[in-house]
This record gives sequence, structure tokens and C-alpha cells, in this order.
Amino acid sequence: MTSQVATCLWFNGEAEEAATFYTALLGGSIDGVMRYQEDSQFPPFFKAGTVLLVEFTLFGQRFQGLNGGPQFPLSEAVSISITCADQAELDARFDALTADGGVERPCGWLKDRFGMSWQLVPQAMIAMQKSGDGAAIARMTGAMMTMHKLDIAVLEAAFRGDAA
Repeated sequence: MTSQVATCLWFNGEAEEAATFYTALLGGSIDGVMRYQEDSQFPPFFKAGTVLLVEFTLFGQRFQGLNGGPQFPLSEAVSISITCADQAELDARFDALTADGGVERPCGWLKDRFGMSWQLVPQAMIAMQKSGDGAAIARMTGAMMTMHKLDIAVLEAAFRGDAA
């Protein structure tokens, strides 16, 4: 077997639910589910037969959802970034990820109901960042700092220097 890399996300019992939600929303697959065994030496809050680890794939990237317990909650120290083609894609993903207890955060970030942090980045914003026009990038960044869900038209107007 050749070596592989996967990002492991620590959950407190909801790894399978999160993986199912992510793969349904974004496309992907559940690639394997491992369960706690009767004779395992894990904490008592994980009963035999409950999910230990879920392996799943999003956009060709491998992930693992580990039900490890409450001691290490998810935080903004790790986030999943998705490049969105247009406002419709960004809006649909943002709305789905913030539904049912998710939280909007500044600058296009959000936390879903499981506590996972996400960044939804418009392709247009990446192009503006790569332009090399420092003044235009500063205007666009200033506009971004006032937003939660990013508005591409407003970002583009700020980049061009159009009056608000």
C-alpha cells in the first residue's frame, strides 16, 4: 500500500452525521466506517458498536471524522475552504452550512452545526487578490471586512473604486 494523507477532524459523537451531511451537500463519498469494539480501551461514553471513525472524500480530498470525545472541540484553527464559482453557489453553500444551528462569522467564514469552520471564497475575489493592484485590493478587503456572507458584486464595486 502506498502512503496517503487525510485530514482528521475530531468530533464528540457526531462524525458519521457530519460526514453524511458534508458528502450530501458537497458531493463526495463515505468510504468506510469503523466502530468501537466491545473490548476497546476507550472512554466509557463510547459504547461498543458506536462509530469510532468515518472515512470520507470531498472534492477528491480524503477526510476522517473521529469520534474522540469532548476534550478537543473543533475550532477556527482548522477550516475547510471552498472556492465558489459565483454568487448563487456561494449563497447555496453558505445557507446550507449555517442552517440548523450554524453561525455566520466575519469575512465569509462560518461554523456549521457541528462546529466545523468553513471559508467560502468567490473565484472573483481570488482574481482580484492576484491583480497586484494594492489600492484596489485594499478597497475590496475593506468591504469584505464588513460582511459575513460575501457579496461578490459589492466586492467588485469596491475593487473598481465605485462609490457605495
